[in-house]
Amino acid sequence: MDKIPINQRAVYFTAPGKVSVREQPLPALKPNQILVQTLLSAISPGTELLLYRGQFPPDLPLDESLAALSGRFAYPVRYGYSTVGQVIQAGSQVDASWIGRQVFAFQPHVSHFVAEPQEVFPVPTDLSPEDAAFLPNMETAVNLIMDGRPILGEHVLVFGQGIVGLLTTALLAQFPLASLVTVDLYPLRRQASLNAGASASLHPQEAHNQLSVLQPHGADLTYELSGSPQALDQAIAASGFAARVVIGSWYGQKRANLDLGGRFHRSRIQLISSQVSTLAPELSGRWDKARRLRVAWEMIRLVRPARWITQRFPQSMAEQAYQLLDQRPEETIQVLLDYADKSE
Repeated sequence: MDKIPINQRAVYFTAPGKVSVREQPLPALKPNQILVQTLLSAISPGTELLLYRGQFPPDLPLDESLAALSGRFAYPVRYGYSTVGQVIQAGSQVDASWIGRQVFAFQPHVSHFVAEPQEVFPVPTDLSPEDAAFLPNMETAVNLIMDGRPILGEHVLVFGQGIVGLLTTALLAQFPLASLVTVDLYPLRRQASLNAGASASLHPQEAHNQLSVLQPHGADLTYELSGSPQALDQAIAASGFAARVVIGSWYGQKRANLDLGGRFHRSRIQLISSQVSTLAPELSGRWDKARRLRVAWEMIRLVRPARWITQRFPQSMAEQAYQLLDQRPEETIQVLLDYADKSE
């Protein structure tokens, strides 16, 4: 067994465009906790690029639903919520069978962390750590499907084919839809979208003309997952009468300038906000987060999203990873941080 570390290496956002990896004392292991050595963590480019660029709303809590993300959006800050590791030590009150298990945790990008067993999720033995790292975004995609409620024979349109958009497209492809069209700027993502099951994937500049042929009466269900406020206006314009527009993007401080003075007013279009930290109240009688998470694991088995990993960086090169996502997003889909460069 590896030497038990006394320090952890953590990725910090320190200022707009600035990221550092800091070594700091590892919290002491309590009798009811486990110590996990991180294998890899997935960067969520939507939220994390808002942090990287300084576009987050000040004084907003990081995530009140996750213990590891207490505090508020203010530099310097640790962030991230998709970590896969291996348990290397267990406290005296914890069953020793935990040692050696691979687990998923909603943790920032850290080399080691301590947690209580109920705060982590054993990775199913038939899944790779790489597939398991997609769990939060797959849970988001499941939540988007639940909020959109696609119906047999509908025309569905998805703006944005980053990883959340791709996962959502892959799930929508399981439904008997009349059409499933996606829109994205980048050829790499449009091709991945077709591989995920989209019937067509369009560049935003071509979307208006081509959608008039592919979905002549407008979409019945539209998802805005691009992170671009301008795309929301386009999404509304492409939706038909009484359509549902599900907004899964978080814009941070970016403003959405919407044209609501035209056909929107008479079209009875519904705008639906979807965010994974809660479930729609009307489902809460039968669904809870544990059930939704079980479905997300099953969907990972079905989709096998590790095929969309485009880059892996050692944790020590985290700043270069964010620079790539910020400056050359057309080359990326899912970027991982790898913790094999052990220094302990």
